[in-house]
Amino acid sequence: MNTVNSIGIYLTQTVLGLYMLIMVMRFVLQLVMADFYNPISQFLVKATNPVVLPLRKILPARGRFDAASLVLAILIQVITIVILLAMLGYSPPPVSKLLAWSVVGIVGLLLKIYFFALLGSIILSWVAPGSSNPAAYLLYQITEPIMAPVRSLLPAMGGIDFSPILLFILINILEIVLRDLAAGLQVPAQLVMGI
Repeated sequence: MNTVNSIGIYLTQTVLGLYMLIMVMRFVLQLVMADFYNPISQFLVKATNPVVLPLRKILPARGRFDAASLVLAILIQVITIVILLAMLGYSPPPVSKLLAWSVVGIVGLLLKIYFFALLGSIILSWVAPGSSNPAAYLLYQITEPIMAPVRSLLPAMGGIDFSPILLFILINILEIVLRDLAAGLQVPAQLVMGI
């Protein structure tokens, strides 16, 4: 592989990977019914509207579930894999395999988003408790729907919240299952974002 090809692969992974991340974040924000007047939410919506709105005519959102954003994230993953395989000189696998790889990658990306959102909210609770920063509020909105049910299962621990620890364990278990599934599907981890 020559230098130009390596740079092309890097740029393709970076640009399409970032856009796919933005698309998945839009899906997550819709799922948790985040404040769409938040400046970060506004950026994500404006960056994805040109491709989401036309697809919403075919796949309308059903309450919290934004199928258009999810389908577009999977489609971006498929396109990224096909482009990278072409740059490496390989022909693409069957569409069913591409879709399976892409879905596994998107699920992995969702797990990573929640892992880092939990980590960010924990750090913010230590260094800036009660902060009114838009990013802090968004992290709270993303993590609270999954932390509240876990928190209600735990007995009172004297003001210490152990729900993030249980969620980290659950996320790690799901990532182990996902890695085994990816191995069974022969997912090329270097080509699929999220694995």
